[in-house]
Amino acid sequence: MTPHHNPSPGLRWSLLDDSLIRWRCAAHGDLQRSSLPELLAAMAADRVRDFPALRPHQRHPWHAFLAQLGAIALHRAGQTQPWTEAPPWRAALLELTPNDADGAAWCLVAPPGRPALLQAAVPGERVTDWKNVLHAADELDMLVTSKNHDLKSARARRSEPDDWLFALLSLQTQEGFLGAGNYGISRMNGGFASRPGVGVAPAEGGWGARWAADLQTLLTQRATIAEQQELMAEGGHALLWLLPWSGTESLPMQTLDPLYIEVCRRVRLDDAGGVLLARKTVSEVTRVAGKERNGRTGDPWTPVEKIEGKALTVQAEGFTYKRMTELLTGGNYQHGAAWRLDGWPRDAALQVLAQVTVRGQGKTEGYHERRIPISPKLRRSLLGPQRVAVAEIARQRIDAISEIRKLLWHALGILFANGDGADRSDSTNDKATRFAQPFEQGEDSRFFDDWTQEAEADDADRPALRLRWLLGLEERAERVLTQSFNAGPRNGMQRYKARAAALTRLRSLRGPRSKLPDLAAHYARSHPGDTDRTQHHA
Repeated sequence: MTPHHNPSPGLRWSLLDDSLIRWRCAAHGDLQRSSLPELLAAMAADRVRDFPALRPHQRHPWHAFLAQLGAIALHRAGQTQPWTEAPPWRAALLELTPNDADGAAWCLVAPPGRPALLQAAVPGERVTDWKNVLHAADELDMLVTSKNHDLKSARARRSEPDDWLFALLSLQTQEGFLGAGNYGISRMNGGFASRPGVGVAPAEGGWGARWAADLQTLLTQRATIAEQQELMAEGGHALLWLLPWSGTESLPMQTLDPLYIEVCRRVRLDDAGGVLLARKTVSEVTRVAGKERNGRTGDPWTPVEKIEGKALTVQAEGFTYKRMTELLTGGNYQHGAAWRLDGWPRDAALQVLAQVTVRGQGKTEGYHERRIPISPKLRRSLLGPQRVAVAEIARQRIDAISEIRKLLWHALGILFANGDGADRSDSTNDKATRFAQPFEQGEDSRFFDDWTQEAEADDADRPALRLRWLLGLEERAERVLTQSFNAGPRNGMQRYKARAAALTRLRSLRGPRSKLPDLAAHYARSHPGDTDRTQHHA
């Protein structure tokens, strides 16, 4: 795409004036191209369905950028509601960069001595001497693409400006440590952690509905964030690319705006005959001096562990049902501002949205996203005195799944050991673990639907719902076991012995020594013969 020719020399691809951002209309799916002010106006009207150039792992950085930027601009302009027309957005964004009235700080390309979008100025340096030159937008992106783990790198050779924009944003606002001179952001717990995006959003509407909700939250909570995190309620650095950076000095946290948008790497985009490319170099220090905070920066989408005082770091398994239950019902986390269950219309259907790109030491461990519907009734329970009760329901269900999964694992081990449960090899146990995985994965996928059904029920109806769920849980575990029979012994005698012993072990949960008393009591009442046989064989 040909860049807009800015009247100031050396400025190319202006997000204030050029139609660089591709998005699809919510009403008909038509492809649109707009400037950043035009996009913000469309978001305010909830006209945006999605962004075709946006990769999954870039979703949260883009949402966070638009929400933080919108809230910063509205606050500085003294406004409480987003504009639905582009001109006031353009004027407000330009007001954020008073030293760059020609819009250089909103261009993808500007002279090295001046700021460009998400790129700090490097006065006095010859950027053309920087050795690391990137010709594809996905090479610039964070580790998830640059090291060929989840997506192959350097594929986007015909990158459009918004490809570069999203890659640059991903790098600057969610990257971590990648060797000496390549430091990460302040909004995560250490260089090998990740920046999560966890919040509550409307279940209906497009990108704009969530953006508008978070925008209002950020506007109302910015003073609280500033006080809690000892940031500057007024006059702090908000857009950190506006400050020159030689790579030798860090910004104190106390000088920052509560909604600050950071940059963590020294990178500059350049115009190579109408085609964009990027140049990178190292820094001696992090851009923000916040290591001792362990990711506690007031990020609206980052939960903080209360005991250890560290930002949530999601592991390779992602947002499991256990982790999401902790976030929903537990008191172990201090949620960010975007986690808001109150203040919505009474009948509003909401969802918990959790997103993260899990980083490891020199590797990536996948992009994870999970959405959990929150009905109005469940929301009222979580906000009121019923919260303890519904949290206990979840805890008991997690314990039940864990117990049956453990019995299933033992049963599978017996199966693969030809019916001998006394002495099993490591390889047999590993095989049992592998074959037991579908059970817990299945329970993970249905956990919150099942839990919500019981949590929303009247007290009198809950025991019957719990028993029905336990019986289904047992049935699903037994199905996993019987589907594994073909992987067990094939010899006739051993086959029957192994299968019978494995089933007996699993069905011990029906006996009097079961750790699931409700299930055992049910079988004692309705199938006394099964209970007697289980007790005999256990």
